[in-house]
Amino acid sequence: MEADFDIGVIGGGPAGSTMASYLARAGLSVALFESENFPREHVGESLVTATTPVLLEIGAMPAIEAADFPKKYGAAWTSAETRPIDHLGFANLTHDFRAAEIMFKERDQPGVDRDFTYHVDRGKFDLILLKHAESLGAKVFQGVRVNRVDFSEDLPVMKVRLGGTPADVRVRMVVDASGRRTMLGSQLRVKVPDPVFNQYAIHTWFDDFDRASVATDPSKTDYIFIHFLPLVDTWVWQIPITDTITSVGVVTQKKRFAAAKDDLETFFWDSVASRPELFQALKRSKQLRPFKSEGDYSYAMRQICGDRFLLIGDAARFVDPIFSSGVSVAMNSARIASADIIAAAAAGDFSKERFASYESTLRRGVRNWYEFISIYYRLNILFTAFVQDPRYRLDVLKMLQGDVYTDAEPKALSEMREIVRAVEQDPEHLWHPYLGELSAPSAAPIF
Repeated sequence: MEADFDIGVIGGGPAGSTMASYLARAGLSVALFESENFPREHVGESLVTATTPVLLEIGAMPAIEAADFPKKYGAAWTSAETRPIDHLGFANLTHDFRAAEIMFKERDQPGVDRDFTYHVDRGKFDLILLKHAESLGAKVFQGVRVNRVDFSEDLPVMKVRLGGTPADVRVRMVVDASGRRTMLGSQLRVKVPDPVFNQYAIHTWFDDFDRASVATDPSKTDYIFIHFLPLVDTWVWQIPITDTITSVGVVTQKKRFAAAKDDLETFFWDSVASRPELFQALKRSKQLRPFKSEGDYSYAMRQICGDRFLLIGDAARFVDPIFSSGVSVAMNSARIASADIIAAAAAGDFSKERFASYESTLRRGVRNWYEFISIYYRLNILFTAFVQDPRYRLDVLKMLQGDVYTDAEPKALSEMREIVRAVEQDPEHLWHPYLGELSAPSAAPIF
Protein backbone atom coordinates (compact mmCIF):
# COMPACT_ATOMS: atom_id res chain seq x y z
CA MET A 1 0.00 0.00 0.00
CA GLU A 2 1.22 3.50 -0.83
CA ALA A 3 2.20 5.95 1.89
CA ASP A 4 0.06 9.03 2.43
CA PHE A 5 3.18 11.04 3.31
CA ASP A 6 6.90 10.42 3.37
CA ILE A 7 7.30 11.48 7.00
CA GLY A 8 4.80 11.79 9.83
CA VAL A 9 5.79 14.15 12.66
CA ILE A 10 4.13 13.93 16.06
CA GLY A 11 4.12 17.34 17.77
CA GLY A 12 4.34 20.93 16.56
CA GLY A 13 6.70 22.48 19.10
CA PRO A 14 10.19 23.69 18.15
CA ALA A 15 11.47 20.15 17.53
CA GLY A 16 8.58 19.08 15.31
CA SER A 17 8.24 22.30 13.35
CA THR A 18 12.00 22.53 12.79
CA MET A 19 12.08 18.95 11.55
CA ALA A 20 9.13 19.61 9.25
CA SER A 21 10.89 22.68 7.85
CA TYR A 22 14.12 20.85 7.06
CA LEU A 23 12.31 17.93 5.44
CA ALA A 24 9.88 20.06 3.44
CA ARG A 25 12.76 22.18 2.16
CA ALA A 26 14.36 18.94 0.95
CA GLY A 27 11.26 18.07 -1.07
CA LEU A 28 9.79 15.37 1.19
CA SER A 29 6.06 15.25 1.89
CA VAL A 30 5.49 15.86 5.58
CA ALA A 31 2.40 15.61 7.78
CA LEU A 32 2.69 17.22 11.20
CA PHE A 33 0.10 16.44 13.87
CA GLU A 34 -0.23 18.75 16.88
CA SER A 35 -2.76 17.87 19.55
CA GLU A 36 -3.25 21.47 20.70
CA ASN A 37 -4.28 24.59 18.82
CA PHE A 38 -1.58 27.25 18.68
CA PRO A 39 -0.77 29.65 20.20
CA ARG A 40 -0.50 28.00 23.61
CA GLU A 41 1.47 28.79 26.73
CA HIS A 42 4.74 26.96 27.29
CA VAL A 43 7.80 27.24 29.51
CA GLY A 44 11.36 27.29 28.22
CA GLU A 45 11.30 30.94 27.18
CA SER A 46 15.01 31.78 27.02
CA LEU A 47 17.12 30.65 24.06
CA VAL A 48 20.83 30.00 23.70
CA THR A 49 22.83 30.99 20.64
CA ALA A 50 22.98 27.43 19.28
CA THR A 51 19.45 28.03 18.00
CA THR A 52 20.67 30.81 15.68
CA PRO A 53 22.24 28.60 12.95
CA VAL A 54 19.08 26.50 12.84
CA LEU A 55 16.79 29.51 12.46
CA LEU A 56 19.03 30.81 9.68
CA GLU A 57 19.21 27.46 7.86
CA ILE A 58 15.45 26.88 7.78
CA GLY A 59 14.80 30.51 6.81
CA ALA A 60 12.74 31.42 9.90
CA MET A 61 15.02 34.14 11.24
CA PRO A 62 13.28 37.07 9.47
CA ALA A 63 9.98 36.18 11.14
CA ILE A 64 11.69 35.84 14.52
CA GLU A 65 13.35 39.24 14.08
CA ALA A 66 10.04 40.80 13.08
CA ALA A 67 8.40 39.51 16.28
CA ASP A 68 10.52 41.96 18.29
CA PHE A 69 11.36 39.52 21.08
CA PRO A 70 13.74 40.89 23.76
CA LYS A 71 17.35 40.33 22.83
CA LYS A 72 19.44 38.18 25.17
CA TYR A 73 23.12 39.13 25.29
CA GLY A 74 24.14 36.95 28.19
CA ALA A 75 23.29 35.17 31.41
CA ALA A 76 23.92 35.79 35.10
CA TRP A 77 23.77 33.72 38.27
CA THR A 78 23.37 35.00 41.81
CA SER A 79 23.63 33.28 45.16
CA ALA A 80 22.13 33.88 48.59
CA GLU A 81 25.58 33.35 50.12
CA THR A 82 26.20 36.38 52.34
CA ARG A 83 29.99 36.35 52.30
CA PRO A 84 32.61 35.98 49.59
CA ILE A 85 34.06 32.50 49.29
CA ASP A 86 37.62 33.58 48.61
CA HIS A 87 40.52 31.33 47.67
CA LEU A 88 39.34 27.89 48.81
CA GLY A 89 42.40 26.54 47.09
CA PHE A 90 41.22 27.33 43.55
CA ALA A 91 43.74 28.85 41.16
CA ASN A 92 44.64 31.64 43.57
CA LEU A 93 41.37 33.39 42.79
CA THR A 94 40.12 36.11 45.10
CA HIS A 95 36.84 36.80 43.32
CA ASP A 96 33.44 36.93 44.95
CA PHE A 97 31.91 33.54 44.23
CA ARG A 98 28.39 34.76 44.98
CA ALA A 99 27.74 35.75 41.37
CA ALA A 100 28.80 35.03 37.82
CA GLU A 101 27.88 36.28 34.38
CA ILE A 102 28.78 35.63 30.76
CA MET A 103 28.32 37.52 27.50
CA PHE A 104 27.82 35.60 24.28
CA LYS A 105 30.09 37.98 22.36
CA GLU A 106 33.10 36.72 24.27
CA ARG A 107 33.36 33.67 22.02
CA ASP A 108 32.79 33.32 18.27
CA GLN A 109 30.45 30.44 17.53
CA PRO A 110 30.27 28.68 14.14
CA GLY A 111 27.14 29.65 12.21
CA VAL A 112 26.21 32.46 14.61
CA ASP A 113 26.17 35.89 12.97
CA ARG A 114 25.20 38.02 16.00
CA ASP A 115 26.21 38.45 19.64
CA PHE A 116 22.75 37.83 21.05
CA THR A 117 19.82 35.47 20.95
CA TYR A 118 16.28 36.00 22.26
CA HIS A 119 13.94 35.61 25.18
CA VAL A 120 10.63 34.52 23.69
CA ASP A 121 6.97 34.25 24.46
CA ARG A 122 6.71 30.58 23.55
CA GLY A 123 3.11 30.96 22.45
CA LYS A 124 4.24 33.36 19.72
CA PHE A 125 7.60 31.73 19.02
CA ASP A 126 6.23 28.22 18.55
CA LEU A 127 3.43 29.51 16.31
CA ILE A 128 5.96 31.31 14.11
CA LEU A 129 7.97 28.11 13.65
CA LEU A 130 4.84 26.05 12.96
CA LYS A 131 3.55 28.52 10.37
CA HIS A 132 6.99 28.63 8.79
CA ALA A 133 7.01 24.86 8.35
CA GLU A 134 3.57 25.11 6.76
CA SER A 135 4.78 27.84 4.40
CA LEU A 136 7.52 25.49 3.19
CA GLY A 137 4.98 22.83 2.24
CA ALA A 138 4.48 20.74 5.37
CA LYS A 139 0.87 19.69 5.93
CA VAL A 140 0.01 20.83 9.46
CA PHE A 141 -2.91 19.39 11.42
CA GLN A 142 -3.64 21.30 14.62
CA GLY A 143 -5.97 19.91 17.28
CA VAL A 144 -5.25 16.38 16.02
CA ARG A 145 -3.75 13.87 18.44
CA VAL A 146 -1.76 10.83 17.42
CA ASN A 147 -2.88 8.13 19.83
CA ARG A 148 -0.44 5.43 18.78
CA VAL A 149 1.61 4.16 15.86
CA ASP A 150 1.15 0.64 14.48
CA PHE A 151 4.46 -0.77 13.28
CA SER A 152 3.10 -4.22 12.45
CA GLU A 153 2.60 -3.46 8.76
CA ASP A 154 5.14 -2.68 6.06
CA LEU A 155 4.56 1.03 6.62
CA PRO A 156 3.97 2.70 10.00
CA VAL A 157 0.32 3.57 10.53
CA MET A 158 -0.37 6.65 12.64
CA LYS A 159 -3.67 6.30 14.51
CA VAL A 160 -5.20 9.79 14.70
CA ARG A 161 -8.53 11.47 15.28
CA LEU A 162 -9.60 13.98 12.62
CA GLY A 163 -12.59 16.02 13.69
CA GLY A 164 -13.49 13.36 16.21
CA THR A 165 -13.29 10.61 13.60
CA PRO A 166 -10.59 7.91 13.86
CA ALA A 167 -8.28 7.81 10.87
CA ASP A 168 -5.19 5.93 9.72
CA VAL A 169 -2.29 7.81 8.17
CA ARG A 170 0.40 5.71 6.48
CA VAL A 171 3.89 7.15 6.31
CA ARG A 172 7.32 5.89 5.33
CA MET A 173 8.75 7.02 8.67
CA VAL A 174 7.61 8.53 11.99
CA VAL A 175 9.37 11.28 13.94
CA ASP A 176 8.26 11.65 17.55
CA ALA A 177 8.51 15.30 18.60
CA SER A 178 5.69 15.03 21.12
CA GLY A 179 7.68 16.72 23.88
CA ARG A 180 7.22 15.64 27.45
CA ARG A 181 4.16 13.66 26.41
CA THR A 182 6.77 11.21 25.02
CA MET A 183 4.23 9.40 22.87
CA LEU A 184 6.45 6.75 21.26
CA GLY A 185 8.71 6.40 24.28
CA SER A 186 5.69 5.56 26.39
CA GLN A 187 4.11 3.29 23.76
CA LEU A 188 7.32 1.36 23.22
CA ARG A 189 8.04 1.30 26.97
CA VAL A 190 11.55 2.66 26.60
CA LYS A 191 11.11 5.67 28.92
CA VAL A 192 12.99 5.58 32.21
CA PRO A 193 13.13 8.11 35.08
CA ASP A 194 16.39 9.95 35.52
CA PRO A 195 18.47 8.50 38.38
CA VAL A 196 19.59 11.93 39.62
CA PHE A 197 17.19 14.69 38.61
CA ASN A 198 13.58 14.69 39.75
CA GLN A 199 12.70 18.34 39.53
CA TYR A 200 9.51 20.32 39.90
CA ALA A 201 8.79 23.87 38.73
CA ILE A 202 6.17 26.46 39.70
CA HIS A 203 6.01 29.52 37.46
CA THR A 204 4.03 32.53 36.30
CA TRP A 205 4.42 35.96 34.67
CA PHE A 206 4.73 39.31 36.44
CA ASP A 207 4.24 42.83 35.07
CA ASP A 208 6.37 45.81 36.19
CA PHE A 209 8.82 43.65 38.11
CA ASP A 210 11.96 45.67 38.90
CA ARG A 211 14.59 43.44 37.30
CA ALA A 212 17.41 45.65 38.55
CA SER A 213 16.50 44.93 42.17
CA VAL A 214 18.32 41.59 42.12
CA ALA A 215 20.66 42.09 39.16
CA THR A 216 24.40 41.82 39.60
CA ASP A 217 24.70 44.71 37.15
CA PRO A 218 21.63 46.95 36.62
CA SER A 219 22.76 47.64 33.05
CA LYS A 220 22.31 43.95 32.19
CA THR A 221 18.69 43.37 33.16
CA ASP A 222 18.03 41.95 29.68
CA TYR A 223 20.02 38.86 30.66
CA ILE A 224 18.43 35.71 31.95
CA PHE A 225 19.04 35.53 35.70
CA ILE A 226 19.31 32.38 37.74
CA HIS A 227 18.97 33.10 41.45
CA PHE A 228 20.03 30.31 43.76
CA LEU A 229 18.04 30.20 46.96
CA PRO A 230 19.41 29.29 50.41
CA LEU A 231 17.38 26.10 50.07
CA VAL A 232 18.96 22.86 48.96
CA ASP A 233 19.01 22.36 45.18
CA THR A 234 16.47 25.15 44.58
CA TRP A 235 16.68 28.09 42.20
CA VAL A 236 14.58 30.80 40.50
CA TRP A 237 14.59 31.83 36.86
CA GLN A 238 14.03 35.44 35.81
CA ILE A 239 13.39 35.86 32.06
CA PRO A 240 12.31 39.05 30.24
CA ILE A 241 9.29 38.43 28.00
CA THR A 242 8.58 42.04 26.99
CA ASP A 243 9.87 45.40 28.22
CA THR A 244 7.69 45.06 31.31
CA ILE A 245 6.66 41.39 31.58
CA THR A 246 8.97 38.89 33.29
CA SER A 247 8.66 35.12 33.59
CA VAL A 248 9.59 33.87 37.06
CA GLY A 249 9.73 30.24 38.17
CA VAL A 250 10.94 28.25 41.15
CA VAL A 251 12.62 24.90 40.44
CA THR A 252 13.28 22.41 43.22
CA GLN A 253 13.50 18.72 43.94
CA LYS A 254 10.11 17.06 43.68
CA LYS A 255 10.35 15.62 47.19
CA ARG A 256 10.57 19.13 48.60
CA PHE A 257 7.52 20.29 46.71
CA ALA A 258 5.58 17.18 47.71
CA ALA A 259 6.10 18.13 51.35
CA ALA A 260 4.20 21.37 50.63
CA LYS A 261 1.10 19.28 49.77
CA ASP A 262 0.75 20.70 46.25
CA ASP A 263 -0.08 24.26 47.37
CA LEU A 264 1.49 26.09 44.42
CA GLU A 265 1.01 29.64 45.64
CA THR A 266 2.24 29.06 49.18
CA PHE A 267 5.21 27.04 47.98
CA PHE A 268 6.22 29.70 45.45
CA TRP A 269 6.06 32.60 47.89
CA ASP A 270 7.67 30.72 50.76
CA SER A 271 10.56 29.75 48.50
CA VAL A 272 11.06 33.23 47.07
CA ALA A 273 10.89 34.75 50.57
CA SER A 274 14.28 33.17 51.25
CA ARG A 275 15.71 35.92 49.01
CA PRO A 276 14.07 39.02 50.58
CA GLU A 277 15.09 41.47 47.85
CA LEU A 278 13.53 39.22 45.20
CA PHE A 279 10.43 38.62 47.29
CA GLN A 280 9.83 42.33 47.87
CA ALA A 281 10.32 43.22 44.20
CA LEU A 282 7.85 40.54 43.10
CA LYS A 283 5.28 41.63 45.68
CA ARG A 284 5.44 45.16 44.27
CA SER A 285 4.67 43.85 40.77
CA LYS A 286 1.47 42.46 39.27
CA GLN A 287 0.98 38.73 38.73
CA LEU A 288 -0.50 38.18 35.26
CA ARG A 289 -1.16 34.45 35.18
CA PRO A 290 -2.17 31.74 37.65
CA PHE A 291 0.68 29.63 38.96
CA LYS A 292 1.40 26.57 36.85
CA SER A 293 3.47 23.53 37.73
CA GLU A 294 5.71 21.31 35.66
CA GLY A 295 6.56 17.95 37.21
CA ASP A 296 8.64 14.87 36.53
CA TYR A 297 11.19 17.02 34.80
CA SER A 298 13.95 14.58 33.90
CA TYR A 299 13.85 11.27 32.06
CA ALA A 300 15.66 9.35 29.36
CA MET A 301 14.92 6.73 26.71
CA ARG A 302 16.62 3.37 26.32
CA GLN A 303 16.13 3.74 22.58
CA ILE A 304 15.84 6.88 20.46
CA CYS A 305 15.69 5.40 16.98
CA GLY A 306 14.67 2.20 15.24
CA ASP A 307 13.40 0.93 11.92
CA ARG A 308 11.23 3.70 10.48
CA PHE A 309 11.17 5.91 13.58
CA LEU A 310 13.24 8.23 15.72
CA LEU A 311 12.71 10.54 18.69
CA ILE A 312 13.84 14.18 18.92
CA GLY A 313 13.75 17.00 21.46
CA ASP A 314 11.98 16.42 24.76
CA ALA A 315 10.46 13.24 23.34
CA ALA A 316 13.98 11.78 23.40
CA ARG A 317 15.43 13.24 26.60
CA PHE A 318 14.78 16.00 29.10
CA VAL A 319 17.08 17.28 31.82
CA ASP A 320 16.69 20.11 34.31
CA PRO A 321 16.45 23.40 32.34
CA ILE A 322 18.90 25.50 34.35
CA PHE A 323 21.06 26.32 31.32
CA SER A 324 18.17 26.97 28.89
CA SER A 325 18.99 23.86 26.90
CA GLY A 326 15.44 22.75 26.04
CA VAL A 327 14.70 24.65 22.82
CA SER A 328 18.30 24.31 21.67
CA VAL A 329 18.26 20.52 22.07
CA ALA A 330 14.87 20.41 20.35
CA MET A 331 15.95 22.39 17.31
CA ASN A 332 19.43 20.94 17.01
CA SER A 333 18.23 17.36 17.38
CA ALA A 334 15.84 18.10 14.50
CA ARG A 335 18.68 19.59 12.46
CA ILE A 336 20.99 16.62 13.05
CA ALA A 337 18.30 13.96 12.54
CA SER A 338 16.90 15.59 9.40
CA ALA A 339 20.18 15.00 7.55
CA ASP A 340 19.98 11.27 8.26
CA ILE A 341 16.29 11.14 7.30
CA ILE A 342 16.86 12.95 4.00
CA ALA A 343 19.68 10.53 3.14
CA ALA A 344 17.51 7.56 4.16
CA ALA A 345 14.68 8.76 1.94
CA ALA A 346 17.04 9.14 -1.01
CA ALA A 347 18.26 5.57 -0.46
CA GLY A 348 14.75 4.22 0.13
CA ASP A 349 15.97 2.67 3.37
CA PHE A 350 14.63 3.77 6.77
CA SER A 351 16.30 1.07 8.85
CA LYS A 352 17.75 1.93 12.24
CA GLU A 353 21.33 1.82 10.97
CA ARG A 354 20.60 4.84 8.81
CA PHE A 355 20.25 7.02 11.93
CA ALA A 356 23.52 6.08 13.62
CA SER A 357 25.09 9.48 12.99
CA TYR A 358 22.14 11.25 14.60
CA GLU A 359 22.15 8.91 17.57
CA SER A 360 25.87 9.21 18.32
CA THR A 361 25.92 12.99 17.85
CA LEU A 362 22.90 13.63 20.04
CA ARG A 363 24.09 11.27 22.75
CA ARG A 364 27.45 13.02 22.88
CA GLY A 365 25.93 16.49 23.05
CA VAL A 366 23.26 15.72 25.63
CA ARG A 367 25.73 13.74 27.73
CA ASN A 368 27.84 16.90 27.97
CA TRP A 369 24.79 18.93 29.00
CA TYR A 370 23.83 16.32 31.57
CA GLU A 371 27.25 16.17 33.16
CA PHE A 372 27.56 19.96 33.21
CA ILE A 373 24.20 20.38 34.94
CA SER A 374 24.93 17.56 37.38
CA ILE A 375 28.23 19.12 38.42
CA TYR A 376 26.57 22.51 38.81
CA TYR A 377 24.00 21.18 41.25
CA ARG A 378 26.53 19.15 43.18
CA LEU A 379 28.81 22.16 43.75
CA ASN A 380 27.49 25.35 42.19
CA ILE A 381 30.26 27.60 43.53
CA LEU A 382 32.62 25.57 41.36
CA PHE A 383 30.74 26.87 38.33
CA THR A 384 31.34 30.50 39.32
CA ALA A 385 35.00 29.72 39.96
CA PHE A 386 35.43 28.22 36.49
CA VAL A 387 33.54 31.08 34.83
CA GLN A 388 35.95 33.54 36.44
CA ASP A 389 39.11 31.56 35.67
CA PRO A 390 40.56 32.58 32.26
CA ARG A 391 41.84 29.03 31.75
CA TYR A 392 38.30 27.68 31.57
CA ARG A 393 35.98 30.60 30.87
CA LEU A 394 35.66 30.10 27.11
CA ASP A 395 35.21 26.36 27.55
CA VAL A 396 32.33 26.98 29.96
CA LEU A 397 30.91 29.64 27.65
CA LYS A 398 30.97 27.18 24.75
CA MET A 399 28.70 24.85 26.74
CA LEU A 400 26.44 27.73 27.76
CA GLN A 401 26.10 28.69 24.09
CA GLY A 402 24.81 25.17 23.40
CA ASP A 403 27.81 24.37 21.21
CA VAL A 404 28.12 20.79 22.47
CA TYR A 405 27.58 18.52 19.47
CA THR A 406 30.77 18.58 17.42
CA ASP A 407 33.60 17.89 19.84
CA ALA A 408 34.60 15.44 22.50
CA GLU A 409 34.08 16.33 26.15
CA PRO A 410 35.28 19.89 26.90
CA LYS A 411 38.41 20.14 29.02
CA ALA A 412 36.64 22.27 31.62
CA LEU A 413 34.05 19.54 32.13
CA SER A 414 36.61 16.86 32.93
CA GLU A 415 38.45 19.24 35.26
CA MET A 416 35.22 20.14 37.07
CA ARG A 417 34.35 16.46 37.50
CA GLU A 418 37.70 15.72 39.12
CA ILE A 419 37.38 18.61 41.55
CA VAL A 420 33.84 17.63 42.54
CA ARG A 421 34.93 14.04 43.08
CA ALA A 422 37.77 15.22 45.33
CA VAL A 423 35.43 17.45 47.34
CA GLU A 424 32.84 14.70 47.73
CA GLN A 425 35.44 12.24 48.98
CA ASP A 426 37.08 14.60 51.47
CA PRO A 427 34.87 15.80 54.36
CA GLU A 428 37.68 18.14 55.40
CA HIS A 429 37.81 19.93 52.05
CA LEU A 430 37.08 23.65 52.30
CA TRP A 431 34.34 23.28 49.69
CA HIS A 432 32.68 20.25 51.29
CA PRO A 433 30.06 22.33 53.20
CA TYR A 434 28.85 23.76 49.88
CA LEU A 435 27.94 20.44 48.27
CA GLY A 436 24.33 20.03 47.14
CA GLU A 437 22.23 16.98 47.90
CA LEU A 438 22.17 15.62 44.34
CA SER A 439 24.49 12.68 43.98
CA ALA A 440 26.84 11.93 41.15
CA PRO A 441 25.32 9.72 38.46
CA SER A 442 25.87 6.17 39.68
CA ALA A 443 26.31 5.04 36.12
CA ALA A 444 26.61 6.74 32.77
CA PRO A 445 23.21 8.23 31.93
CA ILE A 446 21.29 6.64 29.10
CA PHE A 447 22.31 9.65 27.09
